[in-house]
Amino acid sequence: MSQKVSVQEALLYVMVTMSAADSAMPDNELHSIGDLVKALPVFAGFDGDSIVKVAQACGELLQDPEGLDNILDLIAESLPQRLYDTAYALAVEVAAADGDVPEEELRLLELLRDRLSLDKLTVAAIERSAQARFRVA
Repeated sequence: MSQKVSVQEALLYVMVTMSAADSAMPDNELHSIGDLVKALPVFAGFDGDSIVKVAQACGELLQDPEGLDNILDLIAESLPQRLYDTAYALAVEVAAADGDVPEEELRLLELLRDRLSLDKLTVAAIERSAQARFRVA
C-alpha cells in the first residue's frame, strides 16, 4: 500500500480498528479514544473535531475484503518506528477500556505486534501496565 496518513491519523486508525475488532464499538472505548487524543502529547496540535472524519475513513477501509491488512500496512508505513510501541499501547488501552478483551481483540493485538515487529518484553510491559491501570478493587 503506497498511501500514507499523518502520524496522528495512523494512531487513530489503530484505536478505531481495535474498537471495531469485535464488531461492536462500546461507548467506553469511544470515550477512551477521545480522552487519549485530548491528553497525550503525541496528539498535540491535532484537531479533535477531526476524530469522527478519521474514524469514518478507517471504517471505509475496513469494509474492503483486504481492509485489515491494508490498515495494518498503512499504520506501519505512516508511523516512525519509534512510535510503534505507542501504537501498541494505544491499542491495548482501547481494548482494556470496557473491561473485556474478546478473542477478536486479542487476535488484532497479535497481528499489530507482529506487523510492527515489537519485542516480547515491550509487549509484556505495555500489557502489564494496562492490567494494573484497569484493575478494579
